[in-house]
Amino acid sequence: MTIIENQFDPTRYAAVRKPLLEAETLPPDAYTSESFFKREVETIFLKVWNFVGREDRVPNPGDYAAFEFVGVPVVIVRGRDGRVRAFANSCRHRGAKVMAGEGNCTVFSCPYHAWTYAIDDGRLIGAMEMDETVGFDKKNFGLIELRLETWAGFLFLNFDHDAAHLSDWLGDLPELMASYKLEDMVTTRRVEYDLACNWKVYVENAMESYHVPTVHQQTIQKQKRDHNPPVESNGEYEGLFTRHTGSRALLPGAKGFPYIESLEGLTTEGTYYILINPSTMFGLTFDCMWWLELHPISAERTKLIVGSCFPKKTTERDDFDEIVENYYARWEKSIVEDNDVSDIQQIGLGSPFVQPGRFSYMEPLVHTIDNWVIDRVLSK
Repeated sequence: MTIIENQFDPTRYAAVRKPLLEAETLPPDAYTSESFFKREVETIFLKVWNFVGREDRVPNPGDYAAFEFVGVPVVIVRGRDGRVRAFANSCRHRGAKVMAGEGNCTVFSCPYHAWTYAIDDGRLIGAMEMDETVGFDKKNFGLIELRLETWAGFLFLNFDHDAAHLSDWLGDLPELMASYKLEDMVTTRRVEYDLACNWKVYVENAMESYHVPTVHQQTIQKQKRDHNPPVESNGEYEGLFTRHTGSRALLPGAKGFPYIESLEGLTTEGTYYILINPSTMFGLTFDCMWWLELHPISAERTKLIVGSCFPKKTTERDDFDEIVENYYARWEKSIVEDNDVSDIQQIGLGSPFVQPGRFSYMEPLVHTIDNWVIDRVLSK
């Protein structure tokens, strides 16, 4: 492993701090170095609100889903009281992962020594052969509950018990998105991809349109659109808005669904592309929304989860299953195009000859994202 001297010296990033059209891109090791990634985990992902899907992934009491986020095993579950909670998915006996995959259960039971926990509050309710252990009290060994808060059906996880509430993180985003009635939407599909790239490579790509004429020349480049400055934000998010006609979730000429009836203002004129810091992208158009949910794994590996949401009224149409395939076809093409080019960029970033580049006027949010990361990585 290459040791980078003074990796977190602020002077290394002075050129990134300059105004957009004078600035340089991040040093390449910010995308390839495990020490930089470790610092991101410590100063960003273990401190902020991380998007982890929608409540309807666990619709019924006892439904659970287990996953890892930046190396932390987590399980979310809907309790008998209807509330969705998150727990550290590590047994309080000797640390084994308690639950795997997803399903329905009445209790959590560790596969190693059968310690058993209640799904409603994580309390330890069964521990065999512990009667002779001096001072052992089950009430002190429940699963550790993690902070989980919701907005409009979306779930956000925070590992820091001292962090401000989710509403503070989102700021005015719920107001900006209000007319989409996101709380009334239904998740109709969830697809996972394994990416051979750094999480920032994918975020940066998603938040600029400079690449569209090249990467998407056979798909979404065929749709006419305008270019606007970034959305003004009063929260931990950035955004782009493009005016156009026709749903941005369809390829040209494809049949779609009626538009969302509650739309008003700018939402009737185009599509919002929103980044909720640090690693979640929402696309919100006339008839649906989709999300790109990133789970960073290492400096050069990321899991991408793509979710599709439609108004409940739309999903109840007799022709929903037929027409929705047109939307899935669009995402399957354009998202794979983005996946492929992100992997290609990561290969180039690994070269010993690569150096920081410069920004186009069409990449303002890449510059914003990079400085947002630096602010936190250098704060330690």
